[in-house]
Amino acid sequence: MSNNNNASVVEIAQTAGQFSSSIVLQTENKYIDVKSILGLFTTLVSHKSYELHVHGSDAEEAKQAMIDVFTKHGLNVTVVAD
Repeated sequence: MSNNNNASVVEIAQTAGQFSSSIVLQTENKYIDVKSILGLFTTLVSHKSYELHVHGSDAEEAKQAMIDVFTKHGLNVTVVAD
């Protein structure tokens, strides 16, 4: 795994940790808590696309922050409206 990918995993987890909302990344049949660095390390690769599920009191702010950080690192993410 490259240093760039390491940096993206850390930044994504740190950004998610700023919110009280539940933030879950879905890829294929896996669901990963975005606040879990270990879960991200085992799942996150730039050539996949991901769905992001965000629920909680600050969900709107969390969704925008997560879109921003995923985009910054060139990761394809779609926020799912539940």
